[in-house]
Amino acid sequence: MIRALYDWTMDLASRKNAVWVLAAVAFVESSVFPIPPDVLLIPMVLASRNSAWRYAAICTIASVLGGMLGYAIGAGLYEGVGRPILDIYGYGVKFSDFTARYNEYGGWIVFMAGVTPFPYKVITIASGVTNLDLGTFTIASVLARGLRFFVVAALLYYIGQPIREFIEKRLGLMFALLCVLLIGGFVLLKFIH
Repeated sequence: MIRALYDWTMDLASRKNAVWVLAAVAFVESSVFPIPPDVLLIPMVLASRNSAWRYAAICTIASVLGGMLGYAIGAGLYEGVGRPILDIYGYGVKFSDFTARYNEYGGWIVFMAGVTPFPYKVITIASGVTNLDLGTFTIASVLARGLRFFVVAALLYYIGQPIREFIEKRLGLMFALLCVLLIGGFVLLKFIH
């Protein structure tokens, strides 16, 4: 099953419309979707190394725009939309304690969440709820998401074939690692509030 999913993703990565799918996933991941765009970015760069920088730029731009949607959800739709999304991720209960201290370190929080497995959507919504300065939010998001996606692209560009061989030989392990990182981000979220 994992092999079929990997082959499907690699096939998708080589199609013309893959960049639109990548942009869509990066956009919605920053505001509501739990799956990171790396699941498409990695195979797309492996399938076409010469497009690595373009793919990283697409991820960065779409992710920051999606982050602005998350910010808007927090700023304008918190009670109707934002709170239910945060409740899905188990963060609604003590959210008010978090927001009281948020703006003091908001730029750094956005940056750290943008480069780690921490669910970035929680931070984008929190930034809107707490009215973090939009300029600070945007700059921190561009720097963080750019760093994250361009580092992945650079690693794959410069040492892509050995990484591809490593992944293909250990698909089960790579899938498990992805799951651990994804779940780990949500567990971390539970423990920091």
